[in-house]
Amino acid sequence: MVILGAGPAGLVLGNLLHGSGIDCVILERASRAHVQTRARAGFLAANTARVLERHGLAEGLRRRGQEHSVCEFRTEDGRFRLDYSLLGRGERHTVYPQQDLVTDLLTRFLDAGGRIRFGTEAVAVLGADSARPSAAVREADGHPRRWQARYVAGCDGRRGAARRSLPPGAVHRHHRDHGVSWLGLLAEAPPSLDAVGYAVHPRGFAGHMARSPEVTRYYLQCERGSSANAWSQDRIWDELALRMRATDHGPLRRGRIVQRSVVDLESDVLEPLRHGSLFLVGDAASVISPSAAKGANLAVLEAEILARALIDDLVRGDPEPLDRYSAQCLTHIWRAQEFSHWMIRLLHDTPGPDGDRSFQAALRRSRLESLRTSRTHQDWFAENYVGV
Repeated sequence: MVILGAGPAGLVLGNLLHGSGIDCVILERASRAHVQTRARAGFLAANTARVLERHGLAEGLRRRGQEHSVCEFRTEDGRFRLDYSLLGRGERHTVYPQQDLVTDLLTRFLDAGGRIRFGTEAVAVLGADSARPSAAVREADGHPRRWQARYVAGCDGRRGAARRSLPPGAVHRHHRDHGVSWLGLLAEAPPSLDAVGYAVHPRGFAGHMARSPEVTRYYLQCERGSSANAWSQDRIWDELALRMRATDHGPLRRGRIVQRSVVDLESDVLEPLRHGSLFLVGDAASVISPSAAKGANLAVLEAEILARALIDDLVRGDPEPLDRYSAQCLTHIWRAQEFSHWMIRLLHDTPGPDGDRSFQAALRRSRLESLRTSRTHQDWFAENYVGV
């Protein structure tokens, strides 16, 4: 088995296959140091924690993860809080930075004797419609090589070799640009509130997400095409304070901004997720906006589904679960996409004519009021907010 990419999807898949005695290798274009330090999302759904626990991969999560169950909405009509552990299915998130999870999974895989080739860039997947596909790669020393296996798992993202190798017409791509951009920020600053904060403001959305007692992630809605470095730190903090209505609800705890990037909110889904002996997993299968923190959680879920199907095929001789892989994952993907789309419309002013914007703003205000007052709406929100 060849696995492209050492993110959460590839590492969960590798650990599960290796633990079942299936020979596999993970090919990763970046260095080990880069893989273990690239900051990503940090909200793990209840099902993700169960998957990791079920397979003995949750030691770090148990020791250092922080359970979280409250979100706060700030609007022109005031603020309200939802403890979603008391709503829906009664589930919580676990705050655990993705780079820490990746480090745990990587260490576990290597300590168990697993093989990872860092600095190895996959160029193409060849012969996916055959029984012996191969991954053409460029090794760290620049030399070409091919890795051949029974199956290839593309866990290498939306711009990776797995997607690029799909023949024309093999899949249908569903794509939506939501017309919204965020300035994503990581600050060396303690959290300013004990909840995930969603601020809806005429100047645009602002978000507050704790990552650790010392680090907080913030988001600011910005103009499409904005440069990540266009705003000074003082301007960023002033704008965050304004949109989060710090004067009314308490000051923000400021600190040095150590990372910034602009994210255009997009949705992207491929169907089907299997092409012969090639399977798409994680961001290679679908890209979801960060508005509902579903990306890494979908990746872990899909990796477990694929691992079980591969074990059934390669160990037990039952290929049927592999035939169901695509349809099974797409059911979860589209449900997550629907909720993410709903969250985008809940939190943002969307592009359009002035009259349309006024209409959308009134709808958004009505949705927020319903979420504040309706237990039925709150239960639906909680189930989808935590679930994948």
